Amino acid sequence: MIDSSVLETTLPLATAGEIAVINLESAREQSWGQFWHYPQRPGVAECIVEQEQMALQFLSDATALDSLDALVERFARTDVDPMRIALIQAQVSSTKHHFSEARAHLRKTEAWGPLPPSANRLLLSIDQACGNNLDAVLETRRQIAAESGRLEDLVPLGALFADLREFDEADRIYQRALRGYQDVSPFALAWVCFQLGSLWGELVTEPQPDRAAKWYRRAIEYVPSYVKARVHLSEIYLSYGHAEDAETLLVPSVSGNDPEVHWRLADVMVEMGKLSDAEALMRTARSGFEALLEKHLLAFADHGAEFYSGSGNDVARAFELARVNAENRPTLRALEQAHGAAIEAGKSDAVTQILSAAENRWGKTSAFKVSPLADPCHRPDVNIPASI
Repeated sequence: MIDSSVLETTLPLATAGEIAVINLESAREQSWGQFWHYPQRPGVAECIVEQEQMALQFLSDATALDSLDALVERFARTDVDPMRIALIQAQVSSTKHHFSEARAHLRKTEAWGPLPPSANRLLLSIDQACGNNLDAVLETRRQIAAESGRLEDLVPLGALFADLREFDEADRIYQRALRGYQDVSPFALAWVCFQLGSLWGELVTEPQPDRAAKWYRRAIEYVPSYVKARVHLSEIYLSYGHAEDAETLLVPSVSGNDPEVHWRLADVMVEMGKLSDAEALMRTARSGFEALLEKHLLAFADHGAEFYSGSGNDVARAFELARVNAENRPTLRALEQAHGAAIEAGKSDAVTQILSAAENRWGKTSAFKVSPLADPCHRPDVNIPASI
């Protein structure tokens, strides 16, 4: 087991995560009851969107996306303020990574007057998710965070610094968010800890697995059923040869509907020599990913590409999904994934196109300078349109 003595002991206290999850599930049920009885009731639809987003984020409950589709369909048939309908539609579209659709919903609201603060914040999030206008997004994020000092405003700022490959600054912002948190909800704190785990385990140029594991463990301490934190920590344990510890982390989440749990547990079974169990789990993972991709392609294209480029063992499918993801949100990380998938699939023309698109879009940024795509051996020999 990785040494847990590095865990910090000065982080804020919070409500027990098991209780918070029970309360969330109860609140979801109550909100839906109110919605079906009286969908026009002020604040109910908005509350449901937030609760379903939390269920998706922390519990990896992909049925939340189906629930949000049902919400939009019903809410659009009410006689409430059309701006309110459009804002709900935009939020749900953004949650599903249908960013162009979300922008279209927000554009509709311009006919009814200035955008409310919530709409402007959503536009900011969409720009950040797609890697658009990042200089302006950074300036705005800084201003908002300086004025409020709230965790909810600091974390997106930290995530933006991570996207820009300013990792130490991202860490500083995340740590500030933790130190300044005044509430008792474990979800927000677990969210920051997970971001720190991802920062040091995946995003930095030279990953620091021990440092990442510390933060993933802390996220799980705050919210024990935080599925993605368990998955990411299990990967670190497995990389250290601690298959039994990885199995212990994953088993409590295997009854859920996140195919990544079955995928990672299959890898654990291979390491433990339980090949028939691994094969069954891999079949479940593959069918689970395909079911999600069939219904919510854009929301899971990047995860599907990661699966198929790894244990899913289908480089053509991995490239197809990575390309879809990069076309939808051409961030530097998405382009790096698509580039790697194109190489594995032997798509030389696509490799050249992706490199050209990345250089045209990101070449003048400091983030690009530390990207693998900036390696001279990866540069295209000819100029071609910056499209993928």
